[in-house]
Amino acid sequence: MISVLVVDAQPLRRFGFRMLLESTPDTEIVGEAENGAEAVRWTTELRPDVVLMDIRMPGVDGIEAIRRIVAAGGRSRVLVLTTSDVDRYALAALRAGASGFLLKDTRPEELLAGIRAVAAGDAVIAPALTRRLLDAFADRLGDDLCEPVRDDPRLDSLTGREREILVAIGHGLTNGEIAQRFTLSESTVKTHVGRVLAKIGARDRIQAVILAYDLRLTRPI
Repeated sequence: MISVLVVDAQPLRRFGFRMLLESTPDTEIVGEAENGAEAVRWTTELRPDVVLMDIRMPGVDGIEAIRRIVAAGGRSRVLVLTTSDVDRYALAALRAGASGFLLKDTRPEELLAGIRAVAAGDAVIAPALTRRLLDAFADRLGDDLCEPVRDDPRLDSLTGREREILVAIGHGLTNGEIAQRFTLSESTVKTHVGRVLAKIGARDRIQAVILAYDLRLTRPI
């Protein structure tokens, strides 16, 4: 059973999420919060597997709440929900430590799949959605995307193959697509991905995507 804390400023939206999650056999809502301060407090007390986090809220917003939740070092992981795919706060939320990003108008099955992925600690956002996110934020990742690759000590620790894998992750490719591109088995790719995440200090694939863009390894495609 995946425990979920729902954080949203709108009571009607919280009710909708509750109806969906309570009708699903493997998820349960353990609490609700209407602002970031409540989200931090209830996350500390209830220790949910997943926090569904709104961004725009009065008082402590979602971004600051994510920072506090991640800094506390608990096991709860945060899945960000927003109303717009060009929400200027969403990338900041991911940088703050969120483990995924979905739109509030996403289909119920996609939301449930995202919750399960985040709870499992695997690929926390579907590759297709990763591409959608990158497309939406391509113009917000800096005006200097054509600059040379930036020097960073984290890249020095990667082998040539691992660097190629990081670039592929940055493009939102699945393990299967990476395996096909480099003529590798999926199990080998999974091993490479794990090593890449460990070496660059990324908690999950979406953090690796952000790093790939920040260091100019990946450009919008």
